[in-house]
This record gives sequence, structure tokens and C-alpha cells, in this order.
Amino acid sequence: MVNYWLDLFTGTTWDEFRNAGANVSGFRESRKNTVAKIAKGDILLCYITGIMHWVGALEVIGPSNDVRKIWQDSDTSESLQFSIRLEVKPIIMLDPEFGVQMKDLEGKISFYMEPSDRRGFKGFLRASPTKLKEDDGKLIYELIREAENNPIAKKIDPSKLKRIPSYMIKSGGEKKAVTVPDAEDEMPSNECKIIKNIDYTDHTRIQYYLLDLGSKMGLNVWVAKNDRSKSFKNNSFESIPRMINELPTQFNEATQKTIELIDVLWLKGNSIIAAFEIESTTSIYSGLLRMSDLIALQPNLEINLYLVAPEQRSDKVKKEILRPTFECLAKPLSTVCGYISFHELEDKVSKIQDLGIASYLNPSFLDELAEYFNAAED
Repeated sequence: MVNYWLDLFTGTTWDEFRNAGANVSGFRESRKNTVAKIAKGDILLCYITGIMHWVGALEVIGPSNDVRKIWQDSDTSESLQFSIRLEVKPIIMLDPEFGVQMKDLEGKISFYMEPSDRRGFKGFLRASPTKLKEDDGKLIYELIREAENNPIAKKIDPSKLKRIPSYMIKSGGEKKAVTVPDAEDEMPSNECKIIKNIDYTDHTRIQYYLLDLGSKMGLNVWVAKNDRSKSFKNNSFESIPRMINELPTQFNEATQKTIELIDVLWLKGNSIIAAFEIESTTSIYSGLLRMSDLIALQPNLEINLYLVAPEQRSDKVKKEILRPTFECLAKPLSTVCGYISFHELEDKVSKIQDLGIASYLNPSFLDELAEYFNAAED
């Protein structure tokens, strides 16, 4: 019986794998016992993180003694050279833009049955290799084959193909992959140039869209205490219907002060159901710190968290959200805080307004927009 296994790549490591002959796939030392369960003839299904595309199928030949530096990261540590290796034979290999989009699998595979499963896909994509259920594996394989036979290019963001170096640490008795942004990542020169071209009202505009949308959905809305006097196109925040002046007093003082400064909240009755931090010209880190504080203060609190930022900052968001300080929380921030780009949000809001369907929406639609990051294992 053929088993199907997940094989994770970034756009960079996929290119490096192919450039090296596409005959050796490697995994971290920590996955040694799992790799030992993979048999000759099993199939590795290749998935590129970031762009979320399935791009290949590899037949396993057996263990490999190949010791080449296939993955050309500047860090030469064994963990980043994926020292546990298998000899493979390519069955299907696609260029990233021709891959099968994960979003097309919603409701068809066990780890993505509904929009909320995008929050890490039930943990399935956090490490490779991982064995797929037989039906899931067969379906994904068939779709990759179909994509090969009927190639259709999809628009992809080149920045999402880049590798973001990750490092293995021990936390709470288990190993976790984290990222450590370089010093220049705090505000790199090219990002400064981009940010200078962004209107300083972007934060206010996105804030207004979220407040207005939440209100039209029949939810109570809250804006950060220090932003209550703002307005957008002569529409004052305080005049938005269902804007509340006080938050439910169900938390301790530290939690209350943290929540009061979050950019936008959606509430249903006394329950906060979604929290949004908007980062356009400020450091991504500041918004994530508030989210982190909230999780640390209330680890059992079930609130959907979202960081909303320009699409050109998605790489920065990923680097920051996978910092050790966030990844080592009882609930890693990357599993509960989704990233939504300005473009995706504004496009969705525009369509909702055109169709006049805001009052029929469930807040879970946000999970169709949000992207959840993890440190790639391959």
C-alpha cells in the first residue's frame, strides 16, 4: 500500500531542490523517527508555504547518503541543511505559479473542512514529513496531476517565495521553529521608501472600514481610546452606529488596559469576537506585542486576532510573528493571529458593499482572507 506524506518547501528551497537534480529530499534531524517510517514507493506531496500551493509528487526510492549542501542558506547548521535525507524520483514537478491552490481544497480534505481551519490547518502544516490520510493524499495527488495536464498560471506574490531562515529552540519540553529578524529588519531602507509613499491616513481608513463593516454586520464595535476623535471622509468614528463607549468589565485591570488600546474590536453582546491591529507606518512589532500581552494575560480567551497591514509588509509580518517571544507562548501567536493585507480587506469590503450583504455575514468569513504563518520545515 502506498502512503502519502507532506513535504514542505519554501519557494527558495523548491528551486534549490530542483537545481540540485530533484533526487534528494531532506528533513530536520528532529524528524528522524518519522522519516524512518517512510517506505520505498511512498509518495511525498510537495507544498510551498507562503503562496500555499501544492507543486509536486516524488516517489521515494530509499534512504540517501547524499551530503551535498543543497540548500544554500548562509547558516550552515545541520538543522538548516536537512541532514535526514531520502533518495526520490520526481513524478510531477510544477513551477510555483502552476501549483494547486490550497484554497481550492476547502471542504475536500480532512485538515481544511471549513474556513476556520486556515488557522494552521489543524496543525498539519507545521512540520514535515507528516503522513496524510489516504483519501487526502489521493485527492491532492490527482489534483497536482490535473494541474500538470492542464496548466493554468496563478498570480503569486514573489516576496512570498523567499525563504525566511528559521531556528530550532526548545520550549516547554518541545522543539519549535522560530525566526529572528535581523537588526535592519526593524525598518529596512527599501521598506522606508515604500512606507513613505503610503498616505498617513491609511491607518484611519482601514480602521473606519473595519468599524463600519462590523456595525453593518449587527455587531457592537470599539475603537482604541486614543483614536475615538478621529474621522474618515467627514465620518467621525464616534458617530458610527453601534459604537460602544465602554467595554464589558469582565477582565482584570491589566487585561482591560491592553484591550482598550487595540485598534478595532468587534463584539457580540459582552463577548469580544474579533480584534484587529492595523500597522501601516508603525513597527509591526507594536501591534503584535499587544496581541501577545492579551494572550499572556488571558490564555483561555477565545478571540479571533488579526493583524492588518500593507501587502508589501507581509514578509515583515511573518518574521515578527514567528519571533521566539511570540512562538513560545502557551498559544503560539502564529496559530491564533492571522494576517490580512490592506488590498484583500478593501477588495472584500467593496464587494460586500456592492452586494449589500453585510447584515448576512458571519465574522468567520475573515478566515477566508487571513493568512497564518509558520516557520517552514523544508
